[in-house]
Amino acid sequence: MSKVVELNRLTKSYGDVKAVHNVSFSMEEQKIYGLLGRNGAGKTTIMHMITAQLFATSGELKVFGEAPFENNHVLSQICFIKESQKYPDSYRIIDVLEISSAFFPNWDRNYALSLAEEFRLPLKRRMKKLSRGMLSAVGIIIGLASRAPLTIFDEPYLGLDAVARSLFYDRLIEDYSLHPRTVILSTHLIDEVSRILEHVLVIDNGSLIIDEDAEALRGRAFTLAGPKKAVDSFAVDKEIIHRESFGSMESVTVMGSWETSERRQAEALGLELAPVSLQQLIIYLTNGTTQRKAVDVR
Repeated sequence: MSKVVELNRLTKSYGDVKAVHNVSFSMEEQKIYGLLGRNGAGKTTIMHMITAQLFATSGELKVFGEAPFENNHVLSQICFIKESQKYPDSYRIIDVLEISSAFFPNWDRNYALSLAEEFRLPLKRRMKKLSRGMLSAVGIIIGLASRAPLTIFDEPYLGLDAVARSLFYDRLIEDYSLHPRTVILSTHLIDEVSRILEHVLVIDNGSLIIDEDAEALRGRAFTLAGPKKAVDSFAVDKEIIHRESFGSMESVTVMGSWETSERRQAEALGLELAPVSLQQLIIYLTNGTTQRKAVDVR
């Protein structure tokens, strides 16, 4: 597959502070990516550079094989829905949807209107009168109906309840299957979106620490629990990314895919094994106590 986004040793500095440091990765066409990490990790800065809203301090960036800055051929293929998306106060919802056709060549007006009905949006209400959840729904509709070859959602569902978020995920999967494109989801609700992510990129303190297929990453870690002595003995020489003690009992989270024989050995020692969710794994890897490099998990 051809590369939609290519970053090569990309760095963005503000004085002595490096918001993004020496980041390299690529994104293929027709794939859903999760760009994940803590607040302030550098995710939004990367998205702003991809969409030509920020200049890189150093490194190389290509989108659809070209530099994105002042490049309408590239920018017309991108839809970036931001957490703090702004709209003219005087516009109504219907005005925003109608004018979107001028920005997105693949805009589907009928689909946008059907989504507005599903999200129960009052089309004639002015944008300045909308709740946080309604504003998020408008952004989601634009992102989906744009059918842009590169569609980016940066925390798009603030204020949405669980039903509305589930509707978003369902419609994203449905429309993606009919109209494949490259989608980037940046979110803190990792467990909610984990089922639809195909590839995961994790940024921590401005650096890339994970760049891996989502399915492979889901089996990368296990939690081992039982008597402290047995747990410590079994976990010798294994990479522990989290540890909790409860009197004589202990629980450790260990990186690695274990063979069946190791699992049986653990069970024979009376130890309990449990998989670790993608969200919990990323929390452990970005909590400041574990240092990893992206190359370690490929």
